[in-house]
Parts: sequence; C-alpha cells; structure tokens
Amino acid sequence: MRELHDNIDVKRGISPVAATTDNTAYVSQILDMQGVQSAEFLILCGALADADATFTVLAEEGDQANLSDNAAIADADLLGTEALASFDFSADNKVFKLGFRPSGKRYKRVTVTPANNTGNVFLSGVWITLPLMRPTANPPA
Repeated sequence: MRELHDNIDVKRGISPVAATTDNTAYVSQILDMQGVQSAEFLILCGALADADATFTVLAEEGDQANLSDNAAIADADLLGTEALASFDFSADNKVFKLGFRPSGKRYKRVTVTPANNTGNVFLSGVWITLPLMRPTANPPA
C-alpha cells in the first residue's frame, strides 16, 4: 500500500465560514491522537482583504477530551513551527501546514488568531492523520 489514499485519514479542522471582518480567533476541532502515528494540520486561505492583518498560529495539547488542561505544544513535538504556519494579508489562496508528533498528550488543537483585521477573511482547516491501523475507511469516519 504505497498510495496515499488508503494510508491517511482526514478530519474537519476549521469549517469554511462566511467572511469575517474582525479579530475573532478560528479554533480547530480537537484531534484525538489515540491510534495515530502522526498528524498534520493544513490551513487553507482564501481571500484576505485587509492590507495589514496578521494571523498567528498556536498549537495546544492536553489529556482532557475538551482540552480544559490545554498547554502550548513543545517545539520538539512539532514538525515545522507555529511561526512558519502563521501568515499575513498577502497569503491569499495559499496553504500552510503544521505537523504533530505523538508527545504523550492525547488531544491536539490549533488556533489561528487574526490581528488588525477589518477586511474579509476566508479561512478553513483540515486534519490529516497517519493512523496506526490501515487501510483507512472511505469515506472517512
């Protein structure tokens, strides 16, 4: 099974929403890493209309399913950096990624926080995981 299709699982991260024009944070769905070898979070940017907006990415983890015990993920447990996944107004129609290694904490979440945003923002996100058990179901569960 060398093809990608049967070896990955995908999950909703940040659903596409109508354009936002403020600094409300985009918070991903919480990913359960049980049975997952590694994970990647993709941030998909559409139009970013504000001429000075910035978007900062934060990766958090914890042992509670609701992440009530959330803490920032150590850089050593990330593939790439939060800084490389962050972006500004010039990132129209680009994709950014941030990878996660198993770190002993079961649950992961990504937050994208705008600053200085007064224009339209179109943004979404998706989790891609490499499960321990393969092949994976299609459509994904």
